[in-house]
Amino acid sequence: MVSLKNIIAAVAVSYLTFAETQAQKMVIDDVVAIVGDDAILRSDIEAQYEQAMMDGTSYNGDMKCHIFEQLLIQKLMINQANIDSVIVTESEVMGQVDSRINYFVQQVGGQEKLEEYFNKPMAQIKRDQIDMVRTMAITQRMQRKITEDVKITPSEIRKYFNSMSEDSIPYISAQYEIQQIVVYPQVEQSEIDRIKGRLRDFQKQVSEGRDFATLAVFHSEDAVSATRGGDLGWATKATYVPEFSAVAFNLQEKGKVSKIVETEYGYHIIQLIDRKGDRINLRHILLKPKISAESKRKAVEFLDTVSTMLKDEKLTFEEAAMRYSMDKDSRWNGGKMLNEGGSVKFQLNEIPAEIAKALQGLKEGEYSKPFAMIDEKRGKETYRIIKLTKRHEPHRANIRDDYNMLQGLMLERKCKSIVDEWIEQRIKEIYISISPEWRNCDFEYKGWVK
Repeated sequence: MVSLKNIIAAVAVSYLTFAETQAQKMVIDDVVAIVGDDAILRSDIEAQYEQAMMDGTSYNGDMKCHIFEQLLIQKLMINQANIDSVIVTESEVMGQVDSRINYFVQQVGGQEKLEEYFNKPMAQIKRDQIDMVRTMAITQRMQRKITEDVKITPSEIRKYFNSMSEDSIPYISAQYEIQQIVVYPQVEQSEIDRIKGRLRDFQKQVSEGRDFATLAVFHSEDAVSATRGGDLGWATKATYVPEFSAVAFNLQEKGKVSKIVETEYGYHIIQLIDRKGDRINLRHILLKPKISAESKRKAVEFLDTVSTMLKDEKLTFEEAAMRYSMDKDSRWNGGKMLNEGGSVKFQLNEIPAEIAKALQGLKEGEYSKPFAMIDEKRGKETYRIIKLTKRHEPHRANIRDDYNMLQGLMLERKCKSIVDEWIEQRIKEIYISISPEWRNCDFEYKGWVK
């Protein structure tokens, strides 16, 4: 019996052959590769190429070929992630997307210029980013799963360091230890009441026969799902933030509309479309409270008061952070910021632009004036003051001062070796077909072309 996979593969190969023989090469969305049952489109490569140009990313070689191979690897990872039930939550994805969009808008000087740059409306740009971010996040999580058992011992690190020639010992650029106090401007009660009033009106309209999807299209501030009538697609409980899931998964009757739900993204009402086992299909309408100029002013004023208390030595920066900071990631360790590797030391390129700007001119022990900054995880405007705790001068790495960095280097090296082995083995096991025009890329991994 011919399997579904073989049928899909045969159709894909026929399509690729047909596409190549066409004299007109004007098709943007032609299939350039099949990995398992998943296709890679030319537009996937072009979209990531555009973003690389926006980010100022450079590559010593053919950038599009490099992007293509990364997409091939992503398909391998996604395929395995589906088998292993590796997922990321919607809140994780949306936090990163909001951060990216805000960064892009700042880079080009406004939303209209961003739409002009990509030649797409903002809703489509955001949709593209959601797909891209979700794929990258699942890929990263799958890589972590592959390497979750990797361990590095102190003796391995010493042996690794001692084996380095003097010229190969990493040169460490200036590093910074930073503390912060973060404040979220308060949403005024009148604004919360306004938002809830609108949502209650939507609930009433649906109960009187108005279509929930139509209301979502015209009123929801979730730009992505609004274009689909608020449809969030099929998902498990772990997909959403707990407050949202707790209400959504209690809906039993199709078409039923929930009570108003507050999450870190705003206020929602949810409608159940359908459910199958532990998965449900939902619609929602999201409204985001607006922060008033007065609330922003009060946030800055509050941080000015905290600064005065610090200057008058009424409390230490650590005490102020634990007492007043609203950032749950740094509050309980005295405001100390940690990088992705869990270290308190940041190189300049690891520091968000707003914080790097605030660091300018600060000496050790000094702190900045209050400044505005978007919370990358939550996509919310914040106000903060930072303290330059310590500046480490540029130097050659050594075991005493840079143990964590050396540990990270060796761990990265070991993990890469394991991931490389996994990729090479998976290439041999899974069906892969690449369009002839992409087969001459200088791939890092062998075996893509069979």
